[in-house]
Amino acid sequence: MPDQTTGSRPTLEAVAARAGVSRATASRVVNGGAGVRAPLVEKVNRAVEELGYVPNHAARTLVTRRNGAVAVIIEEPEFRIFSDPFFEQQVRGISRELTAHDSQLVLLWVEGPGDHERIARYLGGGHVDGALAFSLHSDDALPALIDRARIPVVFGGRPAPGIDPAVPYVDCDNRGGAREAVGHLVGLGRRAVAHIAGPRDQTSAVDRLHGYHDVLPDADPALLCQGSFTEESGARAMAELLDRRPDVDGVFVANDLMATGALRTLRERGVRVPEDVAVVGFDDMASVIDRTSPALTTIRQDIEGMGRLMVKLLMRLLDATDGAAPASVITPTSLVRRDSA
Repeated sequence: MPDQTTGSRPTLEAVAARAGVSRATASRVVNGGAGVRAPLVEKVNRAVEELGYVPNHAARTLVTRRNGAVAVIIEEPEFRIFSDPFFEQQVRGISRELTAHDSQLVLLWVEGPGDHERIARYLGGGHVDGALAFSLHSDDALPALIDRARIPVVFGGRPAPGIDPAVPYVDCDNRGGAREAVGHLVGLGRRAVAHIAGPRDQTSAVDRLHGYHDVLPDADPALLCQGSFTEESGARAMAELLDRRPDVDGVFVANDLMATGALRTLRERGVRVPEDVAVVGFDDMASVIDRTSPALTTIRQDIEGMGRLMVKLLMRLLDATDGAAPASVITPTSLVRRDSA
């Protein structure tokens, strides 16, 4: 029960007195410091609960040298962040893992070069302990800005060449997943397998394109079309493919949103799926799959799990005493068979 003997807020001195320890010992326990024996930790924690003591954030920062906050930076326009469920799932994983580490998420997004200096000033101002950055592009200035701020960072997705290879990242096996998707279509007997690729300035799209070529190295260039990871771009790309190659009988689409658009175009053109054209996507996001008809066969990646892994790597980086960065992580993918292929 909170202390009712006074109307004032309980102090650290009161906690120390209730627990029968010195103020310094109480401070180390309350603020997450090390070197206190377990019985004393238990006494202090019990006193905190009994008195209803709330730690002072500024004091905690002095002891732990931590702000208890992490910047999550997304290099995409606002409309993409709120319309693409990929970002929702990844941020959910990040948020849940940060909560487990008693840390706060600070969401920043970069819509254009005009945002760079603002974010650089914020990162360099000592407001956050580190940063998680994803949806990077090959000509991105963001990695250099984070490096200039001198804060630990973990990237979501394999960074483009030229970025410090020592910086850890979390990604899925984009190339292997693409190989499995295209191999599945070929195994169904499809002879004209097309690919709707994502933006060439993002490594995930490039890796999935390479996976397609691993299986079909001599594919007709007319079977390749590019989208922008949005539903509308998938619809346009599918229409272009049908106009170029009316004989197309299989399509590997670089993400589920574009695959949804491709299915819409096929339906509008009177093309049967999977009888005439088999379709495989990439992501396996329930909120997208639930509105596909027929139900989309796709490559599953653990999007929320990758968000959690990014936080775990960052915490290991923050805790490292020798400055050594943890190894990057590539998570596995798997084919989820449904009705479209």
